[in-house]
Amino acid sequence: MTTLLRTPLYEEYKVLGGKTIDFGGWELPVQFSSIKEEHEAVRTAAGLFDVSHMGEIEVTGKDSLKYLQKMMTNDVSKLKEEGALYSAMCYEDAGTVDDLLIYKFSDEHYLLVVNASNIEKDFEWLHSHVEGDVKVVNKSDEIAQLALQGPKAVEILQRLTSINVSEIKYFTFKNNVQISDVEALVSRTGYTGEDGFELYCPAVDAAKLWNILLEAGKEDGLKPCGLGSRDTLRFEATLALYGQELSKDITPLEAGIGFAVKLNKEEDFFGKEVLKTQKEQGVPRKLVGIEMIDKGIPRSHYPVYKDGENIGEVTSGTQSPTLKRNIGLALVKTEYSSLGTEIEVEIRNKKLKAVVVSTPFYKREKK
Repeated sequence: MTTLLRTPLYEEYKVLGGKTIDFGGWELPVQFSSIKEEHEAVRTAAGLFDVSHMGEIEVTGKDSLKYLQKMMTNDVSKLKEEGALYSAMCYEDAGTVDDLLIYKFSDEHYLLVVNASNIEKDFEWLHSHVEGDVKVVNKSDEIAQLALQGPKAVEILQRLTSINVSEIKYFTFKNNVQISDVEALVSRTGYTGEDGFELYCPAVDAAKLWNILLEAGKEDGLKPCGLGSRDTLRFEATLALYGQELSKDITPLEAGIGFAVKLNKEEDFFGKEVLKTQKEQGVPRKLVGIEMIDKGIPRSHYPVYKDGENIGEVTSGTQSPTLKRNIGLALVKTEYSSLGTEIEVEIRNKKLKAVVVSTPFYKREKK
């Protein structure tokens, strides 16, 4: 029997009654109270997530930028110090190795934050293509990551630090921020469709930071949240999940993250030629939003049909806690991707009617 990996916060789950599951080899909480309650807390107040299973890979050396330009689909040269950038990494055939965040400390120092299930694979891929003065180090075991998300995230965090956290703009960060007596990197990013922060600290300080934040946000309705609500929140905001919307068989253009693919950057990068062809000729498949007309919930891998022809499959789906509608994301043949196209989803051996709708399903109102 395989032993599941645990984050530094595992003991805290028990204290709070977290129900754990096997998530890609990690023993992580799916919920503490209920998925709907935690989802609602993030949309209306705030939620705190343990995302320490995510991987952190450091890239240093004077050729770091040149190297990252070769490895990433996005244009890393546009990244300023204390900036964060979302990108994909592709294979030669443009299938996706991973989607990730890049943090820039300086021209010679970057931190890549990668998906938990891909840490080893990503590290090997990055390491095997090192050229010049570049050092790639897997720091995943040393760093813990917490995500404080929701409309009250700013005021909760502000109580614990002397810096003005509202001055940290979206997709930028501050390093060495003192949060009570824990030092952390504070990034204005997230995976929920809400405002908030992702906080990186030494693994040994994770439990302390977790409890400090929960205590500070108690009066605001801050709740500890599990993977269940993390998934429904990111899904409503139409944020891709590796292994579902993205994979080695799905290109970033098919998955709808073309904004992170810069085909006009001078440097060649893995998959560039294939992606160029897809851009010019059109992608064979497209990720679309669907809403059920008939009663039923679309789930991952359910087949999608049009006039009896199998045209693709559902990548993610649920009954939306915010919208109270049965919706999904599906990767379908491009000719059936227009808004309003009626299709069928096979649910429990029955073909049920659905329609292609616009995404994102949920977008927060900016103040």
